[in-house]
Amino acid sequence: MAILLWLLKPLEAVLDIVLRIGRWIAIVAIGLMVCAILLQVFCRYVLGNALPWPEEAAIFLMLWMTAAIAPSAYRRGGFVALEILSSALPKRGAAVLALLLLLISGLVLYLGAQMGLTEMSGLAGKFKSASLKYPTPDGWVKMPNSWQIGSLVVGLWLLFIVNIELILRNLITLAGGEDRLRPAFDAELTAE
Repeated sequence: MAILLWLLKPLEAVLDIVLRIGRWIAIVAIGLMVCAILLQVFCRYVLGNALPWPEEAAIFLMLWMTAAIAPSAYRRGGFVALEILSSALPKRGAAVLALLLLLISGLVLYLGAQMGLTEMSGLAGKFKSASLKYPTPDGWVKMPNSWQIGSLVVGLWLLFIVNIELILRNLITLAGGEDRLRPAFDAELTAE
């Protein structure tokens, strides 16, 4: 169990920082997304002339907001869960079931992140945005779709890393060290 705790502590510390940054990115992204949508509503219904880019910008921001906040939700147990079976099992049986589900989830997250990397660097990532542009010294350039696909990759890798933390916590619990664990999100809440 000492090895598991030794592995868990630095991972928890890094995730506390990374996920706090992710929450701030999500807050900024959702604020900008609301502004883009409100701008589009104003231009379309007040000025009678819709802009070409706010809808695509809102989608882009929503993707990055989701990638930035999903790992915090996963860490806190904020995803949908079916607890009927685990609540019917004894505590140790529920922990074994949770470990099995975490291992399956980890495999799916890893494979999804690998597929996302392939898409990001493949044909799909080479297409350009219809209306989103960014400035360069040579003028405005259409944003590559790989930047949007990148949100999937970042989100899945962060979820995978959180999944590793949850697996370590579950193994420590199974080894009888539950009393040596802090709640997964205590430090990240008190540090803000």
